[in-house]
Amino acid sequence: MTDAHRKLFERELNTLPEAAEVRDLAAEAKASNGEASEALRMTLAARLAHVAFLAPDRVGEIYDALAEGWIGEPVGAAPIPTLNEPPLSAPAGLWDTYWGIVEDGVAGKLDALSVTQRTADLGGKHTPEFVERVVRMSFTYEGVEEVSKWPLPRRLDLEELGACPENSVGRLFYHVIVDNSFDLEVLDRDAIGLAKLPSPLDYLNTRMLQAHDLWHLVGGYETTSLHEVAISAFQMSQFGHNYSAQFLAVTATIAAQGLPIGYPILMDTITSAWVHGRHTPPMITIDWESVWTGTLEEVRAQFGITAYERPYPANLVEMAQAAA
Repeated sequence: MTDAHRKLFERELNTLPEAAEVRDLAAEAKASNGEASEALRMTLAARLAHVAFLAPDRVGEIYDALAEGWIGEPVGAAPIPTLNEPPLSAPAGLWDTYWGIVEDGVAGKLDALSVTQRTADLGGKHTPEFVERVVRMSFTYEGVEEVSKWPLPRRLDLEELGACPENSVGRLFYHVIVDNSFDLEVLDRDAIGLAKLPSPLDYLNTRMLQAHDLWHLVGGYETTSLHEVAISAFQMSQFGHNYSAQFLAVTATIAAQGLPIGYPILMDTITSAWVHGRHTPPMITIDWESVWTGTLEEVRAQFGITAYERPYPANLVEMAQAAA
């Protein structure tokens, strides 16, 4: 990233986003047919970074506007309330760390997993005020009030999943984990102190870690680089998942400096998955352990879930890398 890129981004980052402006910027970028200017792409990335790191309660409002501008029609779901509070101040060192991730991404030094891990490290820089706002923001999403009263989910059992009938959600989830050599709960919940988070973040983050690949399965998202971007938008639309907002901000900032022709792929993916999540009942309230033996079709029908309608092949990034 050049000094000019960073100055442009930081100037726009400190501009209070307006939903109508974001809608219009997205519509302009879409109308460019893959030739959106770097300044336009950087401005949109700055708006997404603003709500991810400075005003998390406005994620719903801004992404609804982004999707409306890009797709050309409203998302067709009830608005997600905002807290109507001024943006927070960025903690010391946040943006230097952010730029480090972006610069390595632009240089091609990061794969999807590396971006994920390094974005997660940004969480260590959040202030108590930021965490407190994320807590209050979470309650503006459907289903969060309900799960905030639940005990932390028990650890998942690989043997229990493997013993489920063939073609059941439990057995399919078992194969996702085993066939890909994934960790069942992704990270050690005790090591990263999830139980110490304030409610409802303790439940939301614990459940999301252990159910992330399950949501891939039930939501119709594959475990590819492009669909990691897609499911981040889906998770964010479901319960305001703040890590996903930060991951997408980093991804958008990296993409803003890439070839313009690739930008529509990213935006089509983000906005289509966001709308999918906005039209899907809250999956965070599902007691998955009680439906392990149901088929995928039965579980989707029971909870009103439709599979993601992908605008591109799920392995598009991997195919491009192989061709290169």
